Amino acid sequence: MGPPTGPETGDARPLILLHGLFSSAEVNWIKFGTAARISEAGFRVIMPDLRVHGSSEAPHEPENYPPDVLVHDLQDLIAHLGLADFDLGGFSLGARTSVRAVVAGMTPRRLILGGMGLAGLAGWQRRGQFFKRVIAEYETAKRGDDTWLSIQFMKTMKIDRVAAALLLDSFTDTSPDMLAALTMPVLLVCGEQDQDNGSAEDLAAALPDARLVTIPGTHMSSVTEPAMGEAIVAFVTA
Repeated sequence: MGPPTGPETGDARPLILLHGLFSSAEVNWIKFGTAARISEAGFRVIMPDLRVHGSSEAPHEPENYPPDVLVHDLQDLIAHLGLADFDLGGFSLGARTSVRAVVAGMTPRRLILGGMGLAGLAGWQRRGQFFKRVIAEYETAKRGDDTWLSIQFMKTMKIDRVAAALLLDSFTDTSPDMLAALTMPVLLVCGEQDQDNGSAEDLAAALPDARLVTIPGTHMSSVTEPAMGEAIVAFVTA
């Protein structure tokens, strides 16, 4: 497989943004104007569709999903684009992947973590079990079940269930002591009703140089808010 593909906007300083689980660059960053706000502030916004998502490939062979495969894909993308000085961020899965990349040695100038709390990093295995149940109940869940909304989103986004299950197995926990690697300035931006990945306040307290911005919304709705892009622009232009 080659590096992940996806849209870009702007032609100035690069900012890589990674979307959330079962989403895409289009839904997470473009549809609601976040990418446009950032590019208008003078940035080249690079938004790959992660493996199994959007326009990227979704292979069914387990060997295509080694541990931290999304980090390896991100490293390949950065090498392919020849980037040396860039900012990095993501929402939910994209935030988790960004953290794992820094733990593995990546050195963005600034880091943006959207929709993420401490438990979403340190306790991923518990969160991952929920998404495995989403896949298992894909055809049987009923309206009102706790998996229902995630399943509807998967169906809307046409996610390949076999590939998604393999991808989930490639994720791992990030222990609090590993977060010491995040020495660069970090923006945490989280919906005021978003506890899906645990406490953003606890994550901010665990990081060496973090600031938390709370915006309206839940985990699913916060990406639709203009405040998401506004918070990112304020951070990367400070």
